[in-house]
Amino acid sequence: MDEFSLEGQEWVELKNLLKLVGLCETGGEAKIVISEGLVKVDGAVELRKRCKIRSDQVVEYEGHKVTVR
Repeated sequence: MDEFSLEGQEWVELKNLLKLVGLCETGGEAKIVISEGLVKVDGAVELRKRCKIRSDQVVEYEGHKVTVR
């Protein structure tokens, strides 16, 4: 399981997180995989591209898990 640090921010948008951690190459790709229901947040499918991901949430995509700190 990988970790992503918010570095003083309160949250990060889901589409941006996927791009920042390298699970998607572009924001456009991130939007597509989210809209297709391929991304989970805390174990539930998340369809909102701009969903605010906060500390201690877990994002899953293609077998990869990222914990936000």
